[in-house]
Amino acid sequence: MHEIQILGAGPAGSAAAIAALSASVPARIFERSSGRRHKVCGEFITPEACGVLADLGVWDEFLALRPARIRRCMLHFGRTTKTWKLPECAFGLSRYELDGLLLRRAETLGALVVRGEGDAPNEAGKPVVVASGRSTPAPKGNRIFGFKTHYTGPTDDHVELFFFRGGYIGVSAAENGITNVCGLAPEGALRACGFRLDEFVARQEPVAERLRPLARAMEWLTVGPLVFSNRIGPPAAPDIYPAGDALGFIDPFTGSGILNAMLTGRMAGSAAARRIPSQEYVARCRGLLEKPYRASVLIRAALKFDGVGYLAALVPGRWLFRSTRIGRWAI
Repeated sequence: MHEIQILGAGPAGSAAAIAALSASVPARIFERSSGRRHKVCGEFITPEACGVLADLGVWDEFLALRPARIRRCMLHFGRTTKTWKLPECAFGLSRYELDGLLLRRAETLGALVVRGEGDAPNEAGKPVVVASGRSTPAPKGNRIFGFKTHYTGPTDDHVELFFFRGGYIGVSAAENGITNVCGLAPEGALRACGFRLDEFVARQEPVAERLRPLARAMEWLTVGPLVFSNRIGPPAAPDIYPAGDALGFIDPFTGSGILNAMLTGRMAGSAAARRIPSQEYVARCRGLLEKPYRASVLIRAALKFDGVGYLAALVPGRWLFRSTRIGRWAI
């Protein structure tokens, strides 16, 4: 029986291993890091992801971690604010806990984990699921970088996005009284304050006011440069199955990154276990993600205009949310 080799132990990689092992096909995960760590991530788990977590066999364990319940969305465009109630409850859970939860499930089912190595050995005939994240280079200049930290203090049930020229900062609760603060900003804006993120956030007055009752609980993490995907390209080889951000990096403001990672990881593991050609798997992913990709591109283009806040005020919040979601029929 062929073994599936998986690059990356994040949500996509662990989901791929769980799917393969559920089909009685052995899986080996290769992970660069020596241990679990925090990741730059919005840590927002959209309602549609709940069914995927259940399918992966971790729903009860997920709830036992006491994720924050998120019921409202708030968008800030300068002095203009738009608020609405989410159609269903979403959740907030740190990537540290989510990654550990999914990897433990994969190991319980029999996955072998090799740490300190990011690349699988070149063994002919073994399919490879690539779930090791983004790899697209970006030219120097006004590149985009991501950043994240955790705060402690009072929490609420909102996910908030504060937009400014060229970027945004998201604020939402996670487990155990944590507030996750995560954002994207142009290289030039970050360089203007020497990449000192406390100073950068303090310059965004609405964000600084929102965080005033809170205390930063960990060092800032950064990642980048980031390059967004407008489309999903073909696989590198017939036995290569990209998943998660390795398949295509959608703008994080959609809040669908974790869902997409788990869903495409599960699909990749299942396809590799059944030896479905990777071209066929990628074509299915392309059809599945076409709607959120298209919406992401349109919304990012709209954010470049100064009057976007007034425009957003005219659009129903639930439509904005649903425009970036995968249909439940596909989950």
